[in-house]
Amino acid sequence: MTTSMVQRSVLSDLNALSLKLAKTQAKAASQKEITRPSDDPFGTAKAMGLRASQNANTQYQKNIDNGTGWMDATESTLASVGDFLNRATSLITEGANDTADQTSRNSIAEEIDQIIQGVKETANAQFAGSYVMSGTATGVAPYVQGDDDTYKGDDAGLDPAVPGVLREIGSGVTLSINTVAREVLGDGQASGDGKILNLLRDVADHLRANDGAALKADLGTAEKNLDNLLEVRARNGARTNRLEAASTRLDQIQEALTKQLSDTEDADFAKTMIDFNSQSVAYQAALKAGANIVQSSLMDFLT
Repeated sequence: MTTSMVQRSVLSDLNALSLKLAKTQAKAASQKEITRPSDDPFGTAKAMGLRASQNANTQYQKNIDNGTGWMDATESTLASVGDFLNRATSLITEGANDTADQTSRNSIAEEIDQIIQGVKETANAQFAGSYVMSGTATGVAPYVQGDDDTYKGDDAGLDPAVPGVLREIGSGVTLSINTVAREVLGDGQASGDGKILNLLRDVADHLRANDGAALKADLGTAEKNLDNLLEVRARNGARTNRLEAASTRLDQIQEALTKQLSDTEDADFAKTMIDFNSQSVAYQAALKAGANIVQSSLMDFLT
């Protein structure tokens, strides 16, 4: 073997050791097993898949947070409507008393009128700029102030066959999060639907007509509306509980994905430092040995 061949061989070995040492040094600095796809093509593909799953779960969590906020706003609205209805029931009881005279009943009717407007204003609650009780017509207020009690939204979400406002909370899993105001408040007196607005308009008329018997019948209608309101609130609460369960499940999945990603990408720091130290020693020894070999010149062979 000629001197030049020996020198090229030594330099090649030194370059190989240098590259290996540089790779280990980069691993120690980044604390990552994979710093480029060529380090581990299979591991890289696995890491990309895990990150995609993490990103999807992050979006699902955002959807859940938004849905929870929406349904919290709905619950607050329904609770306020319940407060109005409870107050109206107390007033109906007071007005239905045989000792109540026309003056007192007229005064009660005035308060009922204000409750009607308060109920409609409450039903127009918004979350993030959307009306929460208008079905999918989220840009339209369910009711207007004044004598018009007609519901202005749509009924999407009222019938299970007609999707309402949906949020995707998992892969291929959606949940309807809206409550339709018409189900609780109805369309007022003209509709004769017996819902809250119809009831309150009738009560105001019966008070002004001094009709005690009709007011006693109104009490039964009020109780039915309270029961219906509780059912709607219970359904909204059940959906909220489902979102909370989905959120917990996503947190668990995200934690598992993070661990898998760490197992795939992260370097064993202790092992990496041991490798770095041993490779550094080997490289220094190779440099010393190589220097002795490469320093030989033509004159050394001639003497």
